Amino acid sequence: MSDQPALLIELLRAAYAAFNARDIDAALALMTPDVVWPRAFKGGFVRGPEEVRAYWTEQWSEINGHVEPISFYLEEDGRILVDVHQVVRDKAYAVLADEHVGHRFTLEHGLIQAMEVCPLPSSTPKA
Repeated sequence: MSDQPALLIELLRAAYAAFNARDIDAALALMTPDVVWPRAFKGGFVRGPEEVRAYWTEQWSEINGHVEPISFYLEEDGRILVDVHQVVRDKAYAVLADEHVGHRFTLEHGLIQAMEVCPLPSSTPKA
């Protein structure tokens, strides 16, 4: 990976901020045209910015999720694992989930190419 980890972490912070602000266009601008994104609350994956847009629009009509990145870990293969504090509420603001989850990002040319939800390891060296 030729990009500096600090720059990639700032890109990921910007993506989380855009998601939490419901600024789809700003978030999609940080992704590659062939991005692969998990349908975390439905299962499977969507591909490409327009499928991500449709998925998020559907998701936000049903639940209100807020994801706050806590720690970033640079993995040996160049991917970045993010420890995320996720709070999901229903439309009446009742908490459905309040947990830490792992988001593993694959980045290409300074953009997000893929994200997957994964378990957090017990100990990982920080980036």
